[in-house]
Amino acid sequence: MTKTWMRYVLLTMALLSSQVFAAGRIYNQQVFENLISQGKTVVVHIHADWCGTCKAQDVQINSAMNAAEFKDVTFLEVDYDGQRKSVTFFKAKIQSTIIIFKNGKEIDRSAMEREAAELQAFLKKAL
Repeated sequence: MTKTWMRYVLLTMALLSSQVFAAGRIYNQQVFENLISQGKTVVVHIHADWCGTCKAQDVQINSAMNAAEFKDVTFLEVDYDGQRKSVTFFKAKIQSTIIIFKNGKEIDRSAMEREAAELQAFLKKAL
């Protein structure tokens, strides 16, 4: 492979992985309502692709999603720019808001947190 071709392949992989890196399934109101009505634990992340804090949160959310202790937690991601009705539904005043629901009720929310230890402690409230 030529160096130019290899650079192209690496750049393409990096661009594609940034889209896959988003934390959680794409938000759907019906899916959310079904999970809540079943008393499931749900973490909702109000996310914007351009938001540096959201990207920092993605690292911790992805880590939690892949941890065995979070196997019964569903992670949903709301697109701050593309799902404005959902942003309003959750009364999120800013992107980078994370909301935890347990037993059909909101138990806590965090906004603009980017410190790894704080995010990890916050997400453990979902357990």
